[in-house]
Amino acid sequence: MADKDEKPVYDDLVTDIEQAVAPQASAAGRIRNYFLTGLVVAGPLLITAYLSWSFINWVDDLVRPFIPEAYRPETYLPWPIPGTGLVIAFFALTLLGFLTANLVGRTLVELGESVLNRMPIVRPVYKTMKQIFETLFSKDGSSFRTVALCEFPAPGMWSLVFLSQPPAGDLAAKLPEGEHVSCFLPCTPNPTTGFFFYVKRSELIELDITVENAMTLLISAGMVQPGADAQKNLASLAATAKAAQAARPPVAAQ
Repeated sequence: MADKDEKPVYDDLVTDIEQAVAPQASAAGRIRNYFLTGLVVAGPLLITAYLSWSFINWVDDLVRPFIPEAYRPETYLPWPIPGTGLVIAFFALTLLGFLTANLVGRTLVELGESVLNRMPIVRPVYKTMKQIFETLFSKDGSSFRTVALCEFPAPGMWSLVFLSQPPAGDLAAKLPEGEHVSCFLPCTPNPTTGFFFYVKRSELIELDITVENAMTLLISAGMVQPGADAQKNLASLAATAKAAQAARPPVAAQ
C-alpha cells in the first residue's frame, strides 16, 4: 500500500520538473534536472542502506570477540555473514531479560548492583545510566513525549524543546514560584548535543506534533516541515519554477 502512495509523488516530481523546464531549454539543463530528480529518489535509499550496514557491522564487531572461533560462520565459510552478531545479541539480551524476570536472576542482579554501589567512581555512572535506560524504555516512563516552543536564545526567537520530568525535591523548592518543567534543547543538525534547563511551563507553547516529526525538522534544519503534504509542496515548487520561467525575457530568434 505504501508503494502505491509513494509512487505518484515521484511521478509528480518528474512531471513538475519537466513542465518547469522551457521547451527551448538546453540539453544540459534537462540533464541537470533529471539528475536532481534521481538524486532525490536514490539519496535517502543510499543513506539509509549505509547507516543500516554500518550499524550491523558495528554490532558484529562488538559481539565477535565473545563468540568462540569454532562457532563463527567465517571459520567454515569463505566469507563472513553480516548480521550474525546482531542476531546473537538479540537472543542474548532476550535470554538475559528472561533470566532476570525470575527469582534467581533477580537475586543475582541485586547482588551485582550491591557490589557496584560500593564502588565510589563506578556507582554514580551506573546509577545515572540505569535511570536513563529505565526512563527511555519504560512504558510508563516520562521520557521525551512532548514538544514545545521556548523563547531562546533571545526575545522574539523561538526554539524547539523536548519536555521531560518536572523538578523534584530540593531542586523544586529552590526554583522560583510557579510550575517548572525540564527542557532539552537539541542542536541542529546533531540532536545528540544541546542545552538542558528548567523553565516555567507558562512560558512554553506546547505543540501538537510527535517527537519523531520534531527530530526530522531539527535534523533537516527546517527543510522538512512536519505534517506538510508532499503533493502540495511539489505543486508549490512547480508553480514557483513556472513563474520564474514566465518572468524571463524571451529568447531572441537566431
